[in-house]
Amino acid sequence: MADNKEGGIVKKGHDEGMKMAVSLLQEFELPEGLLPLANVVEVGYVKNTGYMWIVQQEKVEHEFKMISKLVSYDTEINGIVEKKRIKKLKGVKAKELMLWPPVSEIVIDDKQPGKIHFKSLAGITKTFPVEAFASGQ
Repeated sequence: MADNKEGGIVKKGHDEGMKMAVSLLQEFELPEGLLPLANVVEVGYVKNTGYMWIVQQEKVEHEFKMISKLVSYDTEINGIVEKKRIKKLKGVKAKELMLWPPVSEIVIDDKQPGKIHFKSLAGITKTFPVEAFASGQ
């Protein structure tokens, strides 16, 4: 994992880390509330590869009230960020019935404006309105 971080821009501490995380979401046209983090230790991004990582002091569970969906964010989250997409995502799980399948990809599809898709390694895709992940939701 350390090799993935080589050449990356790193911000330490909650305030600086959150600014960078929100800035990356904006730059790649993803909803600002997609990553409701707490007690951020570090956020990093490697421009050449799109690899980003987030380290927070403790796991966060957040309910997106508009869609009644509970999502778990581990102490370490990483993936490849690109326009309207995060792929190879690790550290994020969404509760489905009694299970917590890992979310492996998040995509905003231009063919379905206003929709965001969450794909799991199990082949499950869930689609929600983008506004459910706006800042403050």
